[in-house]
Amino acid sequence: MESDFYGQPLTDLYRFKSPREKLLSQLVINSHLKPLKKEMFGPTPPNIFVGRVGYPSVYVGPLVGADEGIDAALYDNPRGWYGLPIEEIVKFRSSLVRGKKLEHVKKSRELLDLQDSVLSQKAVDMEVNFKKPPSMGVYFHSTFQPMGPTAEYVNLRLVGNPQIPRKVDSVISEGLKAREGFEELMRHKFDVYYLQKLLSAGLLGETQKKKLVPTRWSITAADKIAADIFIEQVRTLKSVNEIQLYTNTYLANHFEILLLPGNWEFEQFENWEGGISCNKTKEWFLEHEYEPFEGRSDYAKSEGGGYYAGRLSVAEYLASSLKRQARAVVIREIHKEYDVPVGVWEIRENVRHALAKEPVKCASLEEAKSLLCTRLRNPPELYFQKSRILPQRKLVDF
Repeated sequence: MESDFYGQPLTDLYRFKSPREKLLSQLVINSHLKPLKKEMFGPTPPNIFVGRVGYPSVYVGPLVGADEGIDAALYDNPRGWYGLPIEEIVKFRSSLVRGKKLEHVKKSRELLDLQDSVLSQKAVDMEVNFKKPPSMGVYFHSTFQPMGPTAEYVNLRLVGNPQIPRKVDSVISEGLKAREGFEELMRHKFDVYYLQKLLSAGLLGETQKKKLVPTRWSITAADKIAADIFIEQVRTLKSVNEIQLYTNTYLANHFEILLLPGNWEFEQFENWEGGISCNKTKEWFLEHEYEPFEGRSDYAKSEGGGYYAGRLSVAEYLASSLKRQARAVVIREIHKEYDVPVGVWEIRENVRHALAKEPVKCASLEEAKSLLCTRLRNPPELYFQKSRILPQRKLVDF
C-alpha cells in the first residue's frame, strides 16, 4: 500500500479526501509558501512528529517554520487557534516543514536537539539539511492537526537556546514513572498540550524505560491521563444540585453538554451528518461511548481520540472550576460543513468554551429536552433513547 511521509497508509493519513481539502491545499501552496530548498533555517515550535507504522521503528522529525510572516507561536498552538477560520489554521500548519528519519523508539541516535526543542516553552531556531527539497502538500487527519511539506533530513542543529522550565528539567532528571511525572507537572499548571509533546518525545518515564510515543497515541494518552487525574478529584466532591445545559458551536461542530445531579458518569455522542468525507451516506451516523463511576478499562473504539478529548475538558471543568461532580452527557453534532478535519483539539476546545459560558438551568429533563429541540438538528429523543445516563431517575428528579 502507498504510504505517506511518516510511513502511514494514505488511507489513514491522507493528502486530499474532499474537494474542499484539495481547494484549501492548493490555495495555501499557491498563496504564501516560497519554493523550498534542501537547507532550511527557521523557528521550530516545541513539538516533533512521531509516526506509528512499523513500530517500534518509526519516522521521527522536527517541525520547522517556513513562513517568516507568521508568528512562530501560532504554528502549533491549538488554544490560540480557537475562533479562527479553517483557512487560517491550515495556513499555520502548512507553514511547518516536517523532517523525517527512521528511528527506533528506544535507540534513537540523534534526538537530543529534537528533545531540547520540545522542552522549550518558546520557539527556538533550528538548522536542517534535507536529502532533497521538501515536497509541497497539505495533509489532513481526524486526530492531529493538518500537516504541511515534508522531506527526509540528513542532519539538524539547534541554533537558539531552548527555554526549559526548571520544574520540567527536575522531573525529567528524577526519572519518575510517566504518569507520576505527568501528574507532578499538572500540579504545577503545565498545559496538557505541552505535556503531550513531552510524552511523545520520550521525555517522561523511568530512565531505562523512556521511549518515543507515536504522536497519534500520545495525544489520546495525554488526554486520558490528565482526565483520570481530574476524575480522581471529582469523585470526592459534592454533586451539582440542578440540571445545567451548556452549548457551543465552532468549525461546524455543535455541542450540547448536560450536567445532571449524581455521582460521576460520562457519555458522549458523535453524530455525523451525511454527505461529508467521514460519512458519504445521506443519513446521519451516530456513535456513542459511556463510562460508569468506577471508570472503564477498554478503549473507546467507536469515537477514539474524540471521546478522550471531550472527557478531559468536562473532567477539568468539574474539578478545577465548578468543584462539583455530576453525570455528564456530551452531544456532538458534526455538520456537513465540517469537510476538512483539523484534529481532536477542536473537540477539546469546543467543550472548554461551552463550559466557560453561563449555563441554562433546567427544572427537569423534560425542560432540557424541550430546549434541545430548538438547538439540535436531530430530535433529542434519538439521544435519550440510546443514553445510559438520561433515562436514570434520581431522588432529586422528584
